[in-house]
This record gives sequence, C-alpha cells and structure tokens, in this order.
Amino acid sequence: MSLIKQPIIGIVSPCFNEEENVKSTASKLTNLLSDLIQRNIISEKSILILVDDGSVDNTWNLINEQAHKNSKIKGLKLSKNFGHQNALLAGLFNFNNDVDALISIDADLQDDIQVIEEMIVKFKNGADTVYGIRNERKTDTFFKRTTAQLFYKLMLLMKVNLLYNHADFRLCSKRVIQSLEGYNETNLFLRGIIPSIGFKSDTVTYNRLDRSAGETKYTLGKMLSFAWDGITSFSSFPLKLVSTLGFLIFIFCIIMLFYALYALVIGSTVPGWLSTVLPMYFLGGIQLFCFGIIGEYVGKIYSEVKHRPRFIIEEKI
Repeated sequence: MSLIKQPIIGIVSPCFNEEENVKSTASKLTNLLSDLIQRNIISEKSILILVDDGSVDNTWNLINEQAHKNSKIKGLKLSKNFGHQNALLAGLFNFNNDVDALISIDADLQDDIQVIEEMIVKFKNGADTVYGIRNERKTDTFFKRTTAQLFYKLMLLMKVNLLYNHADFRLCSKRVIQSLEGYNETNLFLRGIIPSIGFKSDTVTYNRLDRSAGETKYTLGKMLSFAWDGITSFSSFPLKLVSTLGFLIFIFCIIMLFYALYALVIGSTVPGWLSTVLPMYFLGGIQLFCFGIIGEYVGKIYSEVKHRPRFIIEEKI
C-alpha cells in the first residue's frame, strides 16, 4: 500500500514516427507535471520519458531538442523498430528505479491526460495498478469498433484475463514493474500479463479524444497481428501462412459443398464424385488449419528458447 504523500511519477510515452505530435505531447505532459508539482500532489523529481521506437522521420531529433530545453524530459532511442509493447517496456524498465510509479500513455494523447491526477490519487490511496478504461468508442470507425468488440469477446472465450476497453493507459507502482521484469517471455502481451501479476488495482474512466495530428500507426495488419499475439503470445509469419492456407481451403470446401449440392439437385453430378471429393477437401482443409495452429505454438517456443533481447537502446538522454 502506498503511503507516499508526494510520489515521484514517471510518464512513459512510446513514439513511432510521431514528429507531428512530439512537441505538443511533450508540452502538454510537462505542463501537467508542473501543475501537479505546484499543487503538491507529486514530487518535483517527476519526469516524462519519450521512447523513440526506431522512427524514420524527425521524431528523435525533436525528442532530443525537447529534452535539452526541459530537464524533466528524458529520452530513449531504440536501435530499430521493436514494436509498441517492447518500446513501452524499455521505458518502464529503464526508469523504474528513479520513480515510485510509472504511467504509460500513447504519444497521440487520445487518452485523456486529465484523469492522470485521479490515477495518482488512487495510487496514493493504496492501488498498485490503476487502469484507464474508455467509456465508449464513439470516436472509432464502425469497422474498428466492431473488430475491437470481437477481439474482447474472443479473448474472453480463450480465457485471457483482460479489462474491457482498456489499452495501455495505466499506472503501475514500482513493485508491479519489478514483478513484470521477472516475466522472461520474448514477447509480452501487457494487457494480459499485468492483470495476472496481482496486487491491489483500481480503474478510472474517460472519454477517448480525437487524434490531434498525423495518422494512427495501428494499421489493420498490425491490429490483426496484435490480436493474434494476445492469444498465442507470439506469432511466426511462415507458419501463419500455413494456417491461412488451411483456412482458405476450408472456405473453398464450403463453397464446393454448395456447388455439389446444386449439381446434385439439377442432376448433372457424376456418380460417386460428391462422396469422394468433398471429404477430401474438408479433411485436407481442417488438417492444414490445425497444423497451422500447432505451428504457431511451435514458433512461439522457437522464439522463446533463443532468448533474444526485447529491445536494444541506441541512445539515452
């Protein structure tokens, strides 16, 4: 239980090709920290950590510039694009010893920073983890809203412990991050791992805001990959192709089933063709699909036994 009256807070924000948002993000978050410091809610040692996840635009130069203007801003530059989750881990692990709690938030600031004060109050009242929960998804497109709902239902079906409408906007105490460091998986699915750590938790709710500039870096492909990683904790692209091939063959089998039934009705089918070909299509598709699923987990094991680093830091400010 936290008994710290003025905790040292760190805000971690992963950035990938966010040159249009970096200055605005740094300004808004440092202003928030300054306001909380002036009102004696947090310590004057509180900091903002901007993590450049291998951006190919001017993001790192802007982070460097902001850090030299404001001593509260710290910067991490990863050697390449390791992905959002690993960039977030880099910030959490590298600065955990300097603070009492860390708050993660995306650089586009679509998550409402005004509830950060409420997060800190709940941390001071004893919560080790405080989750930011969206009230609704009105700002999402119909497609994104529908697929997100399907994602949560699928994760629930797979017995994955997730909070509905929670992304990576959360506060974690020092001991939660220390416990997280003990998870040695190559690819951590933080939305599922952190609730499994335990300790006292709480939530805050907010309305998600529109993106102020630039475009989202979560393309449809990235969202699908992220959802799949949430189930398997890792994915291997060549083995995914096998799984996809099996699924396509299965769909083809269903189409052929309707065609065969149609041919049977009109009397143009060859005797014995239906009973021979359809089972072959069906069983072949199912087998390839199942082999693909098994292959996903074999690929996960293959990745884990290599123990490659989740991120490599090129530069630190």
